[in-house]
Amino acid sequence: MTGSRTGQSREELARAERAGEASAEAAYQAEQAGTERLAPGTDLTAAAFFDVDNTMMAGASTFHYARGLAARKFFTTGDLARFAIRQVKFRIGGENAGDMTSAREEALSFVAGRQVAEIVSLGEEIYDELMADKIYPGTRELAQRHLDAGQRVWLVTATPVELAQIIANRLGLTGALGTVAATENGTYTGRLVGELLHGKAKAAAVRALAAREGLDLRRCTAYSDSINDVPMLSVVGTAVAVNPDAQLRDVARRRRWQVLDFRTGRKAARIGVPSLLGAGALGGAVAAGLAVRRRYR
Repeated sequence: MTGSRTGQSREELARAERAGEASAEAAYQAEQAGTERLAPGTDLTAAAFFDVDNTMMAGASTFHYARGLAARKFFTTGDLARFAIRQVKFRIGGENAGDMTSAREEALSFVAGRQVAEIVSLGEEIYDELMADKIYPGTRELAQRHLDAGQRVWLVTATPVELAQIIANRLGLTGALGTVAATENGTYTGRLVGELLHGKAKAAAVRALAAREGLDLRRCTAYSDSINDVPMLSVVGTAVAVNPDAQLRDVARRRRWQVLDFRTGRKAARIGVPSLLGAGALGGAVAAGLAVRRRYR
């Protein structure tokens, strides 16, 4: 029995690593393909990573997206209700094999057999209709503070990477790490690359992106609301619990992580935001003098 559990854990860890690597590669390629170039003085070794659901955005981004698809008759309101129930169970009950299987199947049901271009176009429409007004101003301001300090900012979410990149683009952020679905000839196959970008997979994605970008994780900051994101919060130098669930709040207190709550309407300007830049702000003057990488010239 113990060997079976160990084997399963190793398999799950391998899937998480594959998911993280695929997500980091997608983020890296999207950044390279972008038309914007890093400004002189960009801090090349520090960055910030933000969870999306209930951290940057009120509610679940995939559920808002599902609402938009339901309105376009992609599936029935009954399907939407069942999806909502699974999302609530997943958020409250935490991670287990049954929940992860349901979440994975639900994610695949969004895109299987459809063109990537179609999903991206729909995502842009649905973000503007249903998500734009769900962004927490306080969390958005925190992200802007990192940008103003010359640091790049990525979203990190289990949401499909195409939708995550749309959210990042709309918010003026650097990019996004999200769940990668396999494609063939521009069409989704109905399979994931590795696993949902959740839990340990998020930590793997952050580590993989840091390796590609030359980031010093000790100088980076991560933000999340969920106990499931402790692996991601633990790989950076500065961790911040934003709108935390009860379990994450307890962990944050024990580890002396800063706790912020924007659900009551408080603004980031009322908080000691400079401290949130943490180790990432240290050495900024030195990094500002570094030449921007050749690929950004």
